[in-house]
Amino acid sequence: MLTTVNNDNSFSAFSDCNSDRSAEFSTPSSETRRLLIACAADNSDEFIPHLVLNLHSCSIEDQKQATMEIRLLAKNKEENRVKIAKAGAIKPLVSLLSSSSDLQLQEYVVTAILNLSLCDENKDLINSSGAVEPLVVALETGTPTAKENAACALLRLSRREEDKVAIGRAGAIPPLVKLLEGGGLRGKKDAATALYAVCSAKENKVRAVRAGVMRALVELMADLGSSMVDKAVYVVSVVVGVVEGRAALVDEGGIPVLVEIVEVGTQRQKEIAVGVLLQICEESWVYRTMVAREGAIPPLVAFSQSQSHSHSNRPRHKAEKLIELLRQPRSGNGAGRS
Repeated sequence: MLTTVNNDNSFSAFSDCNSDRSAEFSTPSSETRRLLIACAADNSDEFIPHLVLNLHSCSIEDQKQATMEIRLLAKNKEENRVKIAKAGAIKPLVSLLSSSSDLQLQEYVVTAILNLSLCDENKDLINSSGAVEPLVVALETGTPTAKENAACALLRLSRREEDKVAIGRAGAIPPLVKLLEGGGLRGKKDAATALYAVCSAKENKVRAVRAGVMRALVELMADLGSSMVDKAVYVVSVVVGVVEGRAALVDEGGIPVLVEIVEVGTQRQKEIAVGVLLQICEESWVYRTMVAREGAIPPLVAFSQSQSHSHSNRPRHKAEKLIELLRQPRSGNGAGRS
């Protein structure tokens, strides 16, 4: 039985995929429009139906304006998110996202859907309206902001196991891995957060491995001075839950990187790295030998001793269990590369 890394505070390692952090209006009248929308927010019962009506307009400019205003109204007020959904905005927003080839409109719609998805009441309606597939398209083809916000929206829509499976089957994993590899810092953070969430589903772990996630994660872990190390180690801890993930981690040179993290990483990084090494060593003598040859035992002993006064005994117990495995002589039935 494989040990799993289970940390209740793991999401604190990730970026906040909350309401959008993109720029507001870029028109000369942006300040005026923000003021008007702020005023309208106090009388939104009359203002919101007008915006929803404009989503059906034949004018793309009207559609853009309505979508931007819906986005702003939904950005910070839970009450407005509920009102906008009840006014019937979600289905036309999804329709626009599915049908429009205008990248700016796509970005506005993705961001509006992200903001609306922050309300738990709206999540099921967004999913049932078919938003996942066009969000995946935006993740593949959109502007940098659209890709980042699409990753956040998919995270918000992945509450249940069946939602995570549906997101994986819609093709989200490869573009999330691509964003992790080549996005800006915010894009990498958002991709890592979404991957951590959706890869709790076993079939998505396999998809992530096939999409090359482990190479990107090992590279991120190896940059010990970056802000991505915690996030990368957490995603690795999920993906190694399948045999393909463990093999990919080893093939991409992850063992020496994890041993280095145990030696010089932060406390949280060390804890998760120890858990990952334990997972890959529990059922494979070959991997144990590789870990031991990297000189893992001394930093593991030091880590275990440093935990003697810790509030939780779990990290120390994992380190001690791993040390015991690494010191065991080779057994006749334990040589499988699993």
